[in-house]
Amino acid sequence: MKTASAFDVDSVLIARLGSGQGGNHSQDQSQNPFCFMLYSQTLEKLRALRLEGMVQALEEQRRQNDISQLDFEARLALLVERQWLWCQNRGLAARLKHAQLKITDATLEGIEYRACRSLKRAQIDQLRASRWVEEKRNCLITGPTGVGKTYLACALGHQACRDVHRTVYTHGPKLFRALQTAHLDGSLPCLLKKLSRARLLIVDDLGIAGVAGKPYRDFLEIIDDRQGATLVTSQFPVDQWHALIADATVADAILDRLIHNAYRLEIKGESMRKPAGQKTPAD
Repeated sequence: MKTASAFDVDSVLIARLGSGQGGNHSQDQSQNPFCFMLYSQTLEKLRALRLEGMVQALEEQRRQNDISQLDFEARLALLVERQWLWCQNRGLAARLKHAQLKITDATLEGIEYRACRSLKRAQIDQLRASRWVEEKRNCLITGPTGVGKTYLACALGHQACRDVHRTVYTHGPKLFRALQTAHLDGSLPCLLKKLSRARLLIVDDLGIAGVAGKPYRDFLEIIDDRQGATLVTSQFPVDQWHALIADATVADAILDRLIHNAYRLEIKGESMRKPAGQKTPAD
């Protein structure tokens, strides 16, 4: 039994399209049963290949009356471009979901550069392209409560996700509680592996919970195992972190790994949560 080659199949399709069986080229595809069948099969095959972006673009092209003015190569380029964008958007959505950022809509474009905050646009521009993540450098953001440390950390995390870097956000106190639980239920290796694989690890509000001893030893292990960048925010100035950790040996090791190659942002000013015009008691 002879098997039809790809050339034979194409010849049959062209013959049908050019004959009364398939209609002529000027006939509307919606009124041509064979063209409609071919179009439906094409959509099914594109979905089977998981090319959902091309499916959407092809359906849009079919509804456009003037699309026939474009040649085959131009229409194909539009289909490919839509599929590429669909893959990019889907990948970004997956990375953001994995990151679990506290402020999901935080972006670098939304940062406020008030003079009282001592936050310079040039400082943020150094971090905008996520080159520091690629170079496995760290970023330390300090300042009093409410000045926007978490927003800035999440904005940098969002940018890292846009730049195709796997990111994980964790709140400091919750991280230490998770480490304690992992010790008890035996899931510590899995937790450490998840944190070590992140290209960017964000630890928000380090030192806000009074912990000492083993939790910081676990934190040292996390930093030591990592092959990526680490971003830490804290209400305490960096020069107070050593006393905060309490264990001198562990403190020396943590600070040695965090500080020396880090970008440091010190944000000042009053809490941004305070309604505009409200005076503090000192006023």
